[in-house]
Amino acid sequence: MRNRLSPSVRRTSLAAGAAVLLSTMAAGGPALAAGPATPVISLSADYLSGAVDATGDPTVTVTVSQSGTDASKLKVTAASSSKPGVAGTGDVTVSGSGTTRRVTVAAHGVGYTDLKLKVTGSGGKTATRTLHYAASAKVQHTADTRYFTGSSDASAAVDAGDGYVIVADDESNVLRLYDRNASGGPVKTWDFSSELGVSKEIDMEAAARVGDTIYWTGSMGNNKSGKFKPDRSTLFTTTVTGSGARTQLSLAGSYKGLRADLVAWDQDHDDRYGFAAGTADGQVPKQIDGFNVEGLEFAPGSTTTAYIGFRAPLVPPKKGGKALLVPVTNIDKVVTGKHATFGTPVELDLGGLSIRDIRKNAANQYLIVAGSWAAEDNSAPYTLYSWDGVAGHAPVKLQSLPTDDVGGWEAVVDVPDLRTPGARAQLITDCGSADLYGDGTEAKDLDHDEWKKSRATWFTVTPKTGR
Repeated sequence: MRNRLSPSVRRTSLAAGAAVLLSTMAAGGPALAAGPATPVISLSADYLSGAVDATGDPTVTVTVSQSGTDASKLKVTAASSSKPGVAGTGDVTVSGSGTTRRVTVAAHGVGYTDLKLKVTGSGGKTATRTLHYAASAKVQHTADTRYFTGSSDASAAVDAGDGYVIVADDESNVLRLYDRNASGGPVKTWDFSSELGVSKEIDMEAAARVGDTIYWTGSMGNNKSGKFKPDRSTLFTTTVTGSGARTQLSLAGSYKGLRADLVAWDQDHDDRYGFAAGTADGQVPKQIDGFNVEGLEFAPGSTTTAYIGFRAPLVPPKKGGKALLVPVTNIDKVVTGKHATFGTPVELDLGGLSIRDIRKNAANQYLIVAGSWAAEDNSAPYTLYSWDGVAGHAPVKLQSLPTDDVGGWEAVVDVPDLRTPGARAQLITDCGSADLYGDGTEAKDLDHDEWKKSRATWFTVTPKTGR
């Protein structure tokens, strides 16, 4: 018959055994080896936007590590996709080695998918993070197209040199610096709202640079409900230091009376352009007889006279009317608080279209983006013209701009030498009202800024010569 130990004896024996084990460990005896640590994975952004068949889409940086393991031994893969029809695991490319990897996605369908990225380390231990990915449709001129993310309502642009551009937004007061040649988010941002004393959107629609000073202006029109909003009449200047990725901006001057000055000037000239009626309470700005500014550029050879380009009104306000430029002859003094003075207006035949942007180069060669005065006109005609800046000289049609893709053409970054065969210019769209991802949501209303974007495309604006 087997002897049975009482419970109290068994407890005593277990305690004694534990004491022996602890004593052995304290004396340097053998201990159980710990398993490999769980690896760590992090993403530079949890949200990413791409486009079908895009060139140079934005990327995400993946950082990985595992305690006690050489980072080069860690493997990063795409483990799953919630919507393979948008982008599957085979559409994800991981490049690089060591702690930092780069992930690119080649979309083949419009919509959203969650991509699970996995790091595998020593001992088969894994960790995952989810990349929320959105893909927009294929566009024309794919190879010459880049996407500026973080905002969808690009409305004006100024060259910052060394391949960078400062872009304004008509839905916020943020200025953003982008690499012109790469899709992705802004390198730097500036918001001068508090310094300007504005609490609402300026509705920035136009800009012009002279030397190290950039002039920015709101649309000056009523809002879409026909209400006067003073902040939209803000004209301000920023001083530029540095260039390219090193660009810095500081606020210089500002003025909120240019709209009132324009109305008073027009009234003094027999209400020729109907500015008083166009700014009246209840008047919607984007009407053929409305009041809406979308262009700003200096007159030929001048640093003090700038053309104000109007989206509305047309002159006369009927089909086939001409586009309007009004010269402000003392714009350098206006931003110090002086009332504006005006020169002789310029009326341009743009085929019944109005000014959406105007930009010139040092040789006084101008490019004009002409578009409709109407609202929600992303599919309306757009035409690119050249001009010499001289009143009485007719602009020359260069080409019709594509309108089959979402977004309205809003900005010219800079003007190449138009005497050079095959010269190219970069134009930017406002995609704010576009349904980028096929779910009925306007881009400006998307939940994540990383999914908002404007499209920038290079166009050849002069004929190429054959050999």
